[in-house]
Amino acid sequence: MTLRLGRHRFDDDATLMMAIVNRTPDSFYDRGATWAEDRAFDRVVQVVEEGAEIVDIGGVKAAPGEVIDAEEECRRVVGFVERVRSAFPDLVISVDTWRAPVARAVCEAGADVLNDAWGGADPALVDVAAAHGAAIICTHTGGQTPRTRPHRVEYDDVVADVLRDTLAYAERAVAAGVDPASVVIDPAHDFGKNTLHSLEVTRRLGEMTATGWPVLVSLSHKDFVGETLDVPLTDRLTGTLAATAVCALAGARIFRVHDVVPTRQTVDMVGSIAGRRRPARLIRGLA
Repeated sequence: MTLRLGRHRFDDDATLMMAIVNRTPDSFYDRGATWAEDRAFDRVVQVVEEGAEIVDIGGVKAAPGEVIDAEEECRRVVGFVERVRSAFPDLVISVDTWRAPVARAVCEAGADVLNDAWGGADPALVDVAAAHGAAIICTHTGGQTPRTRPHRVEYDDVVADVLRDTLAYAERAVAAGVDPASVVIDPAHDFGKNTLHSLEVTRRLGEMTATGWPVLVSLSHKDFVGETLDVPLTDRLTGTLAATAVCALAGARIFRVHDVVPTRQTVDMVGSIAGRRRPARLIRGLA
């Protein structure tokens, strides 16, 4: 399926890097490194230079913490979206929000994608996407309330639950008027899941890509990697890239990442092994 992200179109064999840019003082990974607006903008410049096709800007961390209302979330992201759009007119801008009022404001500021990490908690989000011609990321959270951690969550079949919820969300988005080419599904590793659930979703990701909807995965340095390997946050890149390779082989299209270059190299190598991508150069045994 040809993918349309706002004003941008990508061939059906394109794999895309979505670089994370946090406008929060307390994000789980960078601990506020890009809380200051100029530092966040420097991060955008860096990841664009590294080849990211998409930046994903978030104003509220996913984990529990300080209550951030919609007004404060807008203060953190709307003006920044305007600044990034002005500086990078050809960059795909995504905003990580579950709130329709925030989504409306960022779309008016130039955002192309609404990354709803909380599985349709605000049902009006699809209407905002439709009204502004924005793409939408439809995630699975197992019905979790935004900014809560899973607690003893159980599934008869986690992948069946993921498929049921993300496909229903995708169909609801299309019914609201979102272009089918602008709908992406995401199993949402760690969200509403324990480590065994996230590993199973990774192992069976081909069941998601087989639906025909483009699939996004957000694996970067997540807890399921840390628990699987028993490593701290600072030592999760190797495990992240291993999970990335499995998802790339299964056909994931978008990779939400902190580390653009190693993820791109991993995805490209897998694509070439799978026969979906020609090597960048061929001289060995030929020259």
